[in-house]
Amino acid sequence: MDITLIIQMILAAVTGTFIYTIIGILPGTDETAVLAPVTLVLVLIGLEPIVILTFFIASIIAKKLTDSIPVAVAGIPGGVMAAPMVEHAIVLKRHGKSDLSIRKMASGSVIGTIVAVPLSLLLANVLIPFSDVIQNYTNQILFGGAVVLALMSRNRWIALASIVPFAILIQGLRHLYWGLGVVPEGTNVFVSFFLGITIGPVILILFELLNKDKRRAMSRYGMKTIILNQNNKYKELPNPFKILTKQELSISTLSSFFGSILFILSPVGITILLGELVSSRVKDPVKKSSLAISSMDALTNASYIAGTLIPLIALGIPLSPVAIGPANALFHAPPVFTLEHNMHHILSNADFIWAVAIGAIVAIGITYFIIVKHAQQICTFVFKWVPHEAMLGLFFGLVLLLAYMDGGLINIGGVLLIGLVAGFMHRLGINYGVQFMVLYAAPWIVTQLASLS
Repeated sequence: MDITLIIQMILAAVTGTFIYTIIGILPGTDETAVLAPVTLVLVLIGLEPIVILTFFIASIIAKKLTDSIPVAVAGIPGGVMAAPMVEHAIVLKRHGKSDLSIRKMASGSVIGTIVAVPLSLLLANVLIPFSDVIQNYTNQILFGGAVVLALMSRNRWIALASIVPFAILIQGLRHLYWGLGVVPEGTNVFVSFFLGITIGPVILILFELLNKDKRRAMSRYGMKTIILNQNNKYKELPNPFKILTKQELSISTLSSFFGSILFILSPVGITILLGELVSSRVKDPVKKSSLAISSMDALTNASYIAGTLIPLIALGIPLSPVAIGPANALFHAPPVFTLEHNMHHILSNADFIWAVAIGAIVAIGITYFIIVKHAQQICTFVFKWVPHEAMLGLFFGLVLLLAYMDGGLINIGGVLLIGLVAGFMHRLGINYGVQFMVLYAAPWIVTQLASLS
């Protein structure tokens, strides 16, 4: 391993850590919306794949470490994955334990990382002998994944019913572009459609703001007052093995194990299920909530790491909600990466180990120390000076730019159409996993339908 490359990897890890330490604290920042576009840009500008992977691992760990902070101090989830922890964090806040809540969640995240990294590498190598068989049935597996995720959704029947119409919309736009000569026939516009789904809810809300009746009916709020306790400062050296009790440590480890091996399932679903299951027997509200949030945070970190690494190392195709969402650019970012030529084919086992080790060590070393020691001050700064709307505007502008690069002006309209439909589907309870699986399987679905007619 060249020393220059190692330095680049460390710099990428530090950069990703600092950026997503701040972004993680922003209320309501979806993991896919804030990670996928940036990772995609790094791929398209031609950075070394091992440097990009290091950046991604550090970013996802830092994001997962910090998105629990607004939950603890204000009862507002920093990301989608932090939403299941809100109820338990509010219980601790009510008992004056917000500082404890932050430390427990952050420590759980560290345990999740420590368990998931070696376990993911092990499971990935176990699956490698079966990769050729799995890849021969990629389209069928992706379609099956969409059906399974739809059936696991809360609104399963509408999710199931949406698969074929959404596939027709996606493939119909591609055929329109081919017919008009916007892109060469057979070239699948993918990146911008993916990003359109990612920010679909934002696009839908922006269009609703143009409707005066909708706009007038929206609730108006004044300045939100958030009171932070500045006296609860942690004076010891941060150590998750001391912060967590023996029970919390053992349950967090067990949750991380199950989160890793169940990487193909929805992280939100298994977080809610296992988090409530492990804490259900505890009666004391503070102990119960502490156990729940530490194990939930461990599980979310583990499921994100495993959901990225196992498909990437073993298969080279995105067969998990995480791989299809935030980590998608590591698998499929035409023209740089395709399903036949991506990090799975480029990087060796040693490269994966180096990238994951550097990314994880840097993110934990910086972010864990900072949030345990200075969470309140960071949260005060972010809530006061970093507008959520500015971040959304930045990502929206980036999506429009990439849409233009993908297919010109007409594709901006196409992406807005995809975003409107995806945003409406999301509002109906059809999760991102189903939509992304359909995006991948759309050519096969439409071909099969045509062959039946």
